[in-house]
Amino acid sequence: MNTLSPRAAVGLFLIVVLAWGVNWSVTKQLVQFLPPLWTSAIRSWIALAGLFVILGLSNNLVIPERRDIPVVLSVALLHMTIFSVLVAAGVRFLPASKAIVLGYTTPLWVAIAAPLLGKDTLTAPKVAGALLGLAGLAVILNPTSIDWTNSNVVIGAGMVILAAISWAANIIYIRAHRWIASPLQLLIWQVLVATIVLTGSAVVTDGPPHVEWSWRLVLLFLYAGLIGTALAYWAMSMVNKSISALTTALGTTGTPLVGIASAAILLGEPVDVSLAVAAGLIVSGIGLATLGDRFLRSQATARG
Repeated sequence: MNTLSPRAAVGLFLIVVLAWGVNWSVTKQLVQFLPPLWTSAIRSWIALAGLFVILGLSNNLVIPERRDIPVVLSVALLHMTIFSVLVAAGVRFLPASKAIVLGYTTPLWVAIAAPLLGKDTLTAPKVAGALLGLAGLAVILNPTSIDWTNSNVVIGAGMVILAAISWAANIIYIRAHRWIASPLQLLIWQVLVATIVLTGSAVVTDGPPHVEWSWRLVLLFLYAGLIGTALAYWAMSMVNKSISALTTALGTTGTPLVGIASAAILLGEPVDVSLAVAAGLIVSGIGLATLGDRFLRSQATARG
């Protein structure tokens, strides 16, 4: 199956947004049992097994060509390893609802960094969107929202912001890469590299995992590995082939909103004014930068 019907693509996309949004609350619970490196490594092993079955059944298992190896390493290291570990480490000290808002500032860092690196054009909508997003970042980092006297909280916030910047760097590289195999076909190799790096790092840093297994912990890992990672990555690859990049870019802004709601329901985290305002500003900034830039490009194309 190469493409989906519009209805199926939208339905699958909603599953991705829900899976990723809830996954932050799941990660928040997992790091109470295991260190961040082992949390990410075990989740990655489960995702690897799930993707092997999914891609095997859909005949998408291929050996990557040499020119695709850089993008495999980029996604595996910048997103699946560094982003994953920094988020898991940061969410130990932050409410999941605030962590996901900080984590989804990624498009803002892309909008700021890509023009500076000569990878994109800086337009008025991107500037306005970035300023709105940075205002949202300032709101969520204000002393009434983040306790600046607590070093762990400050470190946690910094880790999640660094995770967002790492993901942004990966996105900028992916945009410039000339793909040989499809992103879907390379997905299992990216997860494989990340799994090896995460496991090796966990063994060296933390030694063998010491944990008391329970049905709750098993279910949390199954969700994080199979639904929050394997299913979500596969579904996103399918969605990207079936609906426009503009739709997916705007649609993913719903993920932090789902994350805030799931944290309130699953973890009992309060939704305070600063969190709501910050989320609104950041989502609006991403939407403005995406829609406004697309509108300007359409006008330029129409004028030839």
